[in-house]
Amino acid sequence: MVQIERHWCMPDKNTFLMKPVKTLLSKYNFNNWADPFAGYNSPAEITNDINLERPTKYHEDSLKFLERFQPNTIDGVLFDPPYSIHQAVICYNGNEMSKSSALHYDQISKIIKPGGTCICFGWNSNGIGKTRGFQMEKILLLAHGSSHNDTIVTVERKINHSLI
Repeated sequence: MVQIERHWCMPDKNTFLMKPVKTLLSKYNFNNWADPFAGYNSPAEITNDINLERPTKYHEDSLKFLERFQPNTIDGVLFDPPYSIHQAVICYNGNEMSKSSALHYDQISKIIKPGGTCICFGWNSNGIGKTRGFQMEKILLLAHGSSHNDTIVTVERKINHSLI
């Protein structure tokens, strides 16, 4: 059964600093986790951000970064891409919106070990998905009030080898 929680919090471009997100992430060990859009505050061990000003290990295109890993070798992925074209233009000059999220999801499903976890952030609850061998465990809804969209966080476990 999927656990659903809803919290109110101020929106923050630094997703990992929002209190409900910090609480969720405190339950995980991020050794051998990858983050293709790490920004400034990612707890993942292996971080990437195409912006050279971000303090990450790699500064590659997000899909190229995910393709560097062999199948079934990563314990987890934090996936917090720009949620809209507007955000991509502001944060990355539009560079990270040229590829479909489906390509990212396909690659994430290949690299996470069976039993591994993917935590996705955005404005929908699709996550990586059942057809890619993942089972939804938790949905965290972060209401921001007024005219702000909720931030939706999904936590999924890889239960099968990739079906892609």
